[in-house]
Amino acid sequence: MIEIPKIIGALGLVLIIIGLLVKDRKTRNIYYLIGGCSLIYYSFRVGDLIFIILQIAFTLATIYDFIKLQKNH
Repeated sequence: MIEIPKIIGALGLVLIIIGLLVKDRKTRNIYYLIGGCSLIYYSFRVGDLIFIILQIAFTLATIYDFIKLQKNH
């Protein structure tokens, strides 16, 4: 049977990888944000505290950068 959390986690990884390849900073942050949220969901589902903390920190840093970018434009 297909496990939805694994699919969401894999999608998150793919989105973050795509974000690495995107030049536009705003678009990159959107990929990072969606990918990070997907991985937060996955990490909660598997119950890995270290991964939960890491993904929350990554996503918060992305949100901070996105807001900072919006204020500068």
